Amino acid sequence: RQERRRRQCMRRREGARCAAWRRRWGEGKVQGRGVQAIPFSAPPSTLPADMVGYVGFDPLGFSTLVDIRLLRESELKHGRAAMLAAAGAIAQDLFTFPGVEKVVGKAKMTGAHDALIAGAHAGNKQSFAMHQIIFWVGLIEIITLPAIFEMLNGSPRKPGDFSFDPLGLNKKSDGRMELAEIKNGRLAMIGIGGMIHHYLLTGKGPIQFLTGIPNYKSCIEPHLGALCK
Repeated sequence: RQERRRRQCMRRREGARCAAWRRRWGEGKVQGRGVQAIPFSAPPSTLPADMVGYVGFDPLGFSTLVDIRLLRESELKHGRAAMLAAAGAIAQDLFTFPGVEKVVGKAKMTGAHDALIAGAHAGNKQSFAMHQIIFWVGLIEIITLPAIFEMLNGSPRKPGDFSFDPLGLNKKSDGRMELAEIKNGRLAMIGIGGMIHHYLLTGKGPIQFLTGIPNYKSCIEPHLGALCK
């Protein structure tokens, strides 16, 4: 009943009786309040219950060893990378950019990575695309380090906040966009792990794999050889 009332309030955005719901949502405290993810095991006291996306889950006690702000920064960064990776893995099954097959053939995902590295070692200049990705990703990591150090030294910056919002999606945010990013990032990390696992076993991208169920033996790919036979 409370969840239904909260949704009604968020849709209407009016009325004094809804003000408390809006404040609690805006602070990111609604979803995980009172949650005990692991039965008979309370979460560590170092895990803030008012953090957006809190569900009381820290079975290995990472929050007792590392600053929670750094952990959240890492979670957001990995979640964002995983969302891009999952979208890219699916895109490979839907269309192919011109010239890609000349470099990596029909390989995808980890197979495409291996083909690019092998091509670079063979002297194919087009295969150095993988090196460019590593360079630019590494450069972004270096550029963003000062903001993280400032946060750990007491600045008011929130973890993952780089003031990058070109579409203005978070200008009137009441916490829902932050929660959506956390939840989609967590899902994407699990999802891309499953996609890679299926590719290593079958040689198929996610769409190919799903459309081929239950015919798992139709996965013969030249770069995998006997693995798919």
